[in-house]
Amino acid sequence: MAKKEYSPNTVLLFLVASFTAVYLIPWDAPRVSKAILEGFFMLGDYAREHVLLCLVPAMFIAGAIGVFLNQQAVMKYLGPKAPKALAYGVASISGAILAVCSCTVLPLFKGIYKKGAGLGPAVSFLYSGPAISIIAITMSFKVFGWKLGLARTIGAIVFAIVIGLLMHVIFRKEDEQRLADERLFKAPLDEGGRKLWQTALYIGSMVGFLIFVNWAPSNGASGFWDAVFRAKYAISSAFIVLLAVSLVLWFKKHELGEWLAATRDFALQILPLLFGGVMVSGFLLGRPGHEALIPGEWIAGIVGGNSLFANFFASVSGSLMYFATLTEVPILQGLLGAGMGQGPALALLLAGPSLSLPSMLVIGGELGAKKTAVYVALVVSLSTAAGYLFGFLV
Repeated sequence: MAKKEYSPNTVLLFLVASFTAVYLIPWDAPRVSKAILEGFFMLGDYAREHVLLCLVPAMFIAGAIGVFLNQQAVMKYLGPKAPKALAYGVASISGAILAVCSCTVLPLFKGIYKKGAGLGPAVSFLYSGPAISIIAITMSFKVFGWKLGLARTIGAIVFAIVIGLLMHVIFRKEDEQRLADERLFKAPLDEGGRKLWQTALYIGSMVGFLIFVNWAPSNGASGFWDAVFRAKYAISSAFIVLLAVSLVLWFKKHELGEWLAATRDFALQILPLLFGGVMVSGFLLGRPGHEALIPGEWIAGIVGGNSLFANFFASVSGSLMYFATLTEVPILQGLLGAGMGQGPALALLLAGPSLSLPSMLVIGGELGAKKTAVYVALVVSLSTAAGYLFGFLV
């Protein structure tokens, strides 16, 4: 696909806007200076906590999907002509099993989308990965009570399917044209004599490592879950050994080179936008428990009660913030203590984990501004409606 070229007027407009911002922002103001530091602090936290064990394995998986996974198999189960129940069921379940954050799911989404998955199932996968986390839902029941926990569970599952279906309907013709065009230049790679189960074991070993190395404790919500957490490094090591054995036995040197090149390309496409988005998010909203440019009490004050605006503001705020896996629970707990209403709390839970400013930038680079805007609008509007209805009922 040809690289998008911007017109000279567009580049000039961007430069003028950038200069105006640099000229007018009071950089020496204490809140602005602190917000700048928060942007770097958040980027540092993200690099230490999420890049090596979350994002890097996800990019290797995405590279493997792009190079070795049979395109016809992807289209059979996730393509636009696949049975809807099968396509959206596979997308939402596979996303929920991974249970990754809104940024870690991006290279995986990009991998299956480029391999021939329909827009609708790919978006269902994109939403379900961060939103339908078993342990996050379990903790929601424990911390927030059964009403909010149940509402989050039902809402996340329904949203994963409904948002995917709506994206499919809205962009059906464009998506069919995309797949028709891609089949012209997406030549299948020689599978090197491997059987399907061997390729599945190779990719599955990386998926297993990604899941277990990032396994978080339940803090007493589940004894089994905490037992797995204590053994997570042993389990993760077993998956690494399995991956090493599969690479030695079943792959040729040039195939490994193709895999590494595909992983490198994913990194070059995703990381600059992701890191930039994390810094901007930190500059505006700060890390959990830290003030940045936008005061936390403003947010807590606006989302009290159950007005339509409060739910909308909670949805928009959640969609801009970056939530690492499970961090939405203590953040929301603090907001509820500060007076946040039950409806806005649900709206934030449904919009926040699945979206963030960094993820929007990367999604926009893959889907384009129009599709990304529609996806964000669907998440925000449905989260607002669900929060308002829930707040009204409870």
